[in-house]
Amino acid sequence: MLGIKKGLPMLYFFGFVLSVSLALPAYIASTFLEKFSGIGNVGIFFIGSALVAMIAVNFFPYYIKRFSNYKITLYVLILYFLSIFLLINAQTKISAFIYFSLMTAFTNLLFINMDVFVERFTKVGLTGRVRTVYFTFINAGWLISPFIVGRFVGIDNYVYIYSISAALVVPVFVVLALKKKTFLDHTEYEHHNTLDTIKMVWQNKNLRGAFNISFLLQLFYGVAVIYIPIYLHQYIGFSWATIGIIFTAMLLPFVLIEIPAGIIADKYIGEKEIMTGGLLILSATTFSMFFIHSTNPWLWAGLLFTNRCGAALFEAMRETYFFKMVNIKDVDYVNVFRNTNNLGYLTAAVLGVVVLHFLSIGYIFIFTSLILLSGLYFIFHMKDTK
Repeated sequence: MLGIKKGLPMLYFFGFVLSVSLALPAYIASTFLEKFSGIGNVGIFFIGSALVAMIAVNFFPYYIKRFSNYKITLYVLILYFLSIFLLINAQTKISAFIYFSLMTAFTNLLFINMDVFVERFTKVGLTGRVRTVYFTFINAGWLISPFIVGRFVGIDNYVYIYSISAALVVPVFVVLALKKKTFLDHTEYEHHNTLDTIKMVWQNKNLRGAFNISFLLQLFYGVAVIYIPIYLHQYIGFSWATIGIIFTAMLLPFVLIEIPAGIIADKYIGEKEIMTGGLLILSATTFSMFFIHSTNPWLWAGLLFTNRCGAALFEAMRETYFFKMVNIKDVDYVNVFRNTNNLGYLTAAVLGVVVLHFLSIGYIFIFTSLILLSGLYFIFHMKDTK
């Protein structure tokens, strides 16, 4: 119990700081990379980085099992730090592609490390509350990031943003290194190769459903991160300062409603009902983006706020449901589950490249909305935990 009391607050702190480090460059990455490739090919950077991250994540459980989650986390923090500085000093398309791919891979690995830590410190029966509190701290990091980005990127200086992102790794590394007794683990993890893990997931309709809805949510996030900033900046005409304000309002639901949703799911109605409502809101508001061409920032702030209310409910229930299905020894399941992040971003990038080849950027939102609705099928076939 003492370890839990000490460990969780520090993990919440880690989640917040690392999410700021990730979020600061996330929404400017597409415009930063565009100078190397042009708008029509920027998705190729995200396709390549997603593939590299998927490969890295695939082999990650082996190293966690061999060296411990604690030791591997320290190494990944160092490599993540270095990859950011290499990226901002890239001079060619190839070097930018390599360093962006490495940064993306190490980001994925870090949050798998955090998942394993949080699962270790979570008591039975508190999964919904612990996971949604953890994600609220992560989302708080995303919430403050657009404001910071808007202040700096208004003068098109991306180096500052990436430098701040790298600097934020330092306090996490220092605290983790000083708290070795708290975080050093001796867990005997279950061992399955990737193909066996995927087969076991596919044979379990509840896990299969959780993986599919996770993929759909990450597909939406991929579209949102890659194409919404470009759409608002280049097609609607908003400045980065204005976009920063819009995105700050947009991200408020992740901080405001995920914890209440987790408590309700633990105590009362379960995950499926909340997940369904969130999905319908998310799909409907994404669809509507195609039809709105207003230059009123408050209209866009309201639309994206509502959109993320749906995403926040969907995300909270995805996390709660999945981690009620697994335990700390199931690092292979956690690993494959988090690889849906890369699969979703990969699909979003491919979707964008294909759509932009034939149609205007707004049609990406139409196709994304229709794909999201397939999640209703998976939710219907999942067994509720209540």
